[in-house]
Amino acid sequence: MNGIIYLEDGTSFVGKGFGGIGTEVGEIVFNTSMTGYQEILTDPSYSHQIITMTYPIQGNYGVNSNSMQSNNVCAKGMLVKYLNIHPSNCLSEGSLSKFLESNNTIGIHDLDTREITKHIRDTGTLKCIISNDGTSIDELKNILNKTELTCDWMKTEGVNKITCIKGSGYHIGIIDYGIKKSIIDNFVKRNCKITLFPYKTSVAEIINSKIDGLFLSNGPGDPDKAIESIKTIKEFIGKLPIFGICMGHQIIALASGLHTFKMKYGHRGSNHGVINSVNRKSYISAQNHGYAVDHSGIEETDLKILFKNLNDGTIEGLINEKQMLFSAQFHPEGAPGPSDTNFLFDDFLSQIDEVSNAKR
Repeated sequence: MNGIIYLEDGTSFVGKGFGGIGTEVGEIVFNTSMTGYQEILTDPSYSHQIITMTYPIQGNYGVNSNSMQSNNVCAKGMLVKYLNIHPSNCLSEGSLSKFLESNNTIGIHDLDTREITKHIRDTGTLKCIISNDGTSIDELKNILNKTELTCDWMKTEGVNKITCIKGSGYHIGIIDYGIKKSIIDNFVKRNCKITLFPYKTSVAEIINSKIDGLFLSNGPGDPDKAIESIKTIKEFIGKLPIFGICMGHQIIALASGLHTFKMKYGHRGSNHGVINSVNRKSYISAQNHGYAVDHSGIEETDLKILFKNLNDGTIEGLINEKQMLFSAQFHPEGAPGPSDTNFLFDDFLSQIDEVSNAKR
């Protein structure tokens, strides 16, 4: 079974198909993580994307239920060089190929992923079509030209109704743009009571839930498209502690008067260096984003840069101490990746603690 990738600039790559059988349109991106393919595939932030894994061997340790970041595979497809069909790991519950097949997700292996990655770095992220069902190249071109990517996926990737998780600690409200399970686990581990709010939850509903702090999750798409949520967050700035990561970080920036822009090929991997602008400490972080916050105009706001990317200098975090909010562009919980910045969850709860003590 052959597989083909056809990009909007006319470039194509041919390999061998595996996993689910079909044809899908998405955004082609690359991820530099050496492990964690299951967490990557099931991360809702990868919705509508076709992922090129730069590490050559994939599938060597299989898959297991504990590594799921959502209920199913969120990516549209997966591109790999060498596919291991005989995994070896004491936790393995099956092969990567069978996992993609059961989730109807297209895979292509026996590809020169180095060449694909270099092409994306040269041209930028492109719309593409992936197929392993025998569809002709002319038909693939036709489908690709007719398909538009709307980039407002953060509106549909989260929960569709208010969902509560019991806990004995502080009540954390989470606006769900496509949250990863590992983030929820971090709050559960800290004994928090959690309420997950769908994208279009009203300000009144959030207020009536009597939360102690508001968390804005990761999620896919263009943050400029989150018009309703930006308006909602403006209502809460300065009224209670707010912490946002990834998409949540970008929405905090937009709600505070800054702008975002689409990066050439984004940051995706578990080996990105960031530096804290306050204490000058450096950390290795896990990242997955194609948009970033623009530096211009920050001096006209109460925001300060909390983290910067050590490779390209882009903003990786913001803080406004006066209005009790901060953010991180990266994923502090890792999964996959390092947990160097896991302390940010504790910083958020400490901020809530200070506000709570001040009210007593």
